[in-house]
Amino acid sequence: MPIAKFDITESTCVPLPLENIDTDQIIPARFLSATSREGFGENLFRDWRYLKNGQKNMDFVLNNQAFGGKTLVAGKNFGSGSSREHAVWAVYDYGFRIVVSSFFADIFKNNALNNGLLPIVIPEELLKKLLKLVTDNPSAKVGIDLEKQVFTVLPTGDSVNFEINAYKKECLLKGLDDVDFLLGMKEGITGYEKRQNTAQ
Repeated sequence: MPIAKFDITESTCVPLPLENIDTDQIIPARFLSATSREGFGENLFRDWRYLKNGQKNMDFVLNNQAFGGKTLVAGKNFGSGSSREHAVWAVYDYGFRIVVSSFFADIFKNNALNNGLLPIVIPEELLKKLLKLVTDNPSAKVGIDLEKQVFTVLPTGDSVNFEINAYKKECLLKGLDDVDFLLGMKEGITGYEKRQNTAQ
């Protein structure tokens, strides 16, 4: 699955006000046999989205048509547990491009940045305020300025800066993974090697 350039400036949100959501809850281990990133979205939060009889759990937010958008707003400590990259694949393949929380597990955060998903850390109090806002008003939007690293709750005007590695920010803005980034430097590397060989 190619990584799309990050060009989102506004988005509605899907609220998931649960803390300590681990990677097995994001994508259960029984769905990890595939090696391609495509198709994991259909099993995102599988055991919460579906009842044991296979029918949709209409009490779960992803099955509520009132909510949608590119931004998942989750409780503190999102993505804990095992280091499976499949968890990020599932979130991205479902259609989310941003995950907002007050804390991310480091491995999940790095996997997210490597796969075109932007994790934004905001203060705990603002997270609680945002979760209540979007739960009460599904049409409420947030603003994302990746270039300036600013996250804004548009209805209230609350705005915070978020941190991101400069290299990963460039990759997101250009829609590149690590391999694509290196391939883009091929001409420069080749030229450098030629100059070095000439100088010898």
